[in-house]
Amino acid sequence: MLSYLADYAKYFGPLRLLGSHTFRIVMATGTALVIGFLIGPWLIARFRALKFGQHYDDDRTGDLAQRFDKKNTPTMGGLIIFISVFASSVLWAAPNVWVLVSLFVYTTLTIAGWRDDYLKVVRLSRDGISSWEKIAWQSGATLVALGVLLWHPQSAEKIRELWVPFVKHAVIAHMSGWLLLVLIYLWVVGFSNAINLTDGLDGLAVGSTISVALVFGIMAYIADNIIYADFLLLSYVPGTSELTVICGALIGGCMAFLWYNCYPAEVFMGDTGSLAIGGLIGVMAFMIHQPFTLVIVGGVFVMEALSVIIQVGWFKYTKRVSATGEGRRFFLMAPIHHHFQKLGWPETKVVLRFWVLSLGFALAGLVTLKIR
Repeated sequence: MLSYLADYAKYFGPLRLLGSHTFRIVMATGTALVIGFLIGPWLIARFRALKFGQHYDDDRTGDLAQRFDKKNTPTMGGLIIFISVFASSVLWAAPNVWVLVSLFVYTTLTIAGWRDDYLKVVRLSRDGISSWEKIAWQSGATLVALGVLLWHPQSAEKIRELWVPFVKHAVIAHMSGWLLLVLIYLWVVGFSNAINLTDGLDGLAVGSTISVALVFGIMAYIADNIIYADFLLLSYVPGTSELTVICGALIGGCMAFLWYNCYPAEVFMGDTGSLAIGGLIGVMAFMIHQPFTLVIVGGVFVMEALSVIIQVGWFKYTKRVSATGEGRRFFLMAPIHHHFQKLGWPETKVVLRFWVLSLGFALAGLVTLKIR
């Protein structure tokens, strides 16, 4: 929004800075960071006063809940990130179809996640919203986002291209609407659920998100620069550099939240944050033509999701073929971060090592930009 003031630079010279992407990216990051630090203590205090704490009243967390003493720690902390990111993005990003779609998906899934957390901590519902309602929110966000992208002239043709790492041209120049719907749905819903599964230890999900947002901020900036895109043999997508402003805001918001979420956590992200951040990253990856690169960059999230799929699949298979009808577990516990806890690793060691992995995956994703 403030970018429009650059038009009045002839009246006041310093306003020309608002036309600079670099300046607005830095300011978006700093603004989100400051907002997060300002509202964090107040929101955490309100959550505690309203008793919006996470309850461990079932056997799925077992002795880990008691071992790490997380009972009644406030949740819904994703609101800290959302308010920081949304306010900063509205201030510093120049509105275009890429920005509007990103913020729409982020807002819609934040509402869905907040409703899920609300039912769990206020209504003491064991599972929150039903799986069908969660799918309905995710599907609705995806359908509306895709409809806007296919309708708007700035994105209608570009969004139909399918690019994969290590290939210097689009593998499909014009995807059908159905194929596009299936792919973008899988990415939005898949990474939404993957980050939700990762959000199980203090600082794990939000710390891993920072490295992913940094890489995709770089990629979004390159995609909107015809010289860089041509040199690196990437798709040129005009206007996506504004997504770098959103990525900057996301980094700032996550850094502020990590201050309160690091071990021992004062607040949890909850589905309010994890579902929404996953959907935001998923849709941005598609808009800059880097969906498969997200599988590499977001390797920690993929690893967490695969561990649950393997655990459930192996248990059902062994239960079916077992003579006693009892299933066996592939991991000691899933998602995989709990497996390492069961092995005796302290929570801080698990988180720090997963951050190292996340940074490694991020660097590997950047390497794909040059190997074509």
